[in-house]
Parts: sequence; C-alpha cells; structure tokens
Amino acid sequence: MSADPARVRVLILDVDGVLTDGRLYYGPRGEALKVFHVRDGAGLKQLAAAGVTLAVISGRRSVMTRQRCRELGIRHVLQGVDDKAAALARLCARLRVEPAECACIGDDTPDVALMRLVGLSFAVADAHEAARSAADTVTRLPGGLGAVREVCDQLLAARRGGPPG
Repeated sequence: MSADPARVRVLILDVDGVLTDGRLYYGPRGEALKVFHVRDGAGLKQLAAAGVTLAVISGRRSVMTRQRCRELGIRHVLQGVDDKAAALARLCARLRVEPAECACIGDDTPDVALMRLVGLSFAVADAHEAARSAADTVTRLPGGLGAVREVCDQLLAARRGGPPG
C-alpha cells in the first residue's frame, strides 16, 4: 500500500521474530525466556514520545511479552491472536484510525494479511520470503537484533523531514 511514513499514527509489532530473534527458549515449565534488544526499546520510546501509538499483535501468549510491553509503555497488547487482520480492525476502531494510518513490522506468513492491510509495512531482514514480498520495506537488520530500531529511526526521520540517524 505504501503510505507516507510521516503520516503513520500507529506502529504495530509482531513479537517472535521481530522484537525477538524468533527463537523460543523452553524449560521444564514451558517458555522460559525471551531476549529483547535494548536499542529496539529505546527507538520505540522515542517514537511514542513523537506521538506514534504503539501496539503489539502476536500469535503467541507470553508473560515476558506483557512485561516488556508494560516496561515500554505499550498499552495495546493483543496476544494469542489467530486472525491478525480482524485484530487490526478491532484496534483501528478502538483507536479511531484507519488501517492506512498504521504501519506494521512482521516476519512470517501469519503477518502477511496484516501487512497488506496497513498503510506501510516492514519485514525484518531474516523474514520468511512471503513476508518480505508483502513488505513495502525490508530492514537491513534481522529481528531481535535492531530491526525495530531501524524502522523507528526511519519513521522519526520522516516526521522530522530528514534522513534517518
């Protein structure tokens, strides 16, 4: 769809493979931990401070995701979502925005429908081919290793009217 990045009002994030490197760590009691990159968090906080609403739509449920989102001030956290397109519609209605005013970052086939509905879509560098093909932009960095910060920097630069950095 490719909207103007300066007009993005909402950034929607997947978690596993986007905010993390996609690996799942299991212990005897189930999922044991997730690793998040501190620079991704810093970029998200800057983007929020610039007026962009942050949201998570994830197919998996995780206490670690809820905790990290709370730490970052992300109030719109939808976990255990099978239909990300329907979740987008609910989120847009709640926030009173159009899908064209949203951007998202995805990494795999469950994200593709969402990526095609929003105004601007990003895939992380190591995303599945289907997600890369659906994206307006593919990051240079892989998921969990700075890709989210890269997107935040691009959106912030567009709001300032200059190059990222």
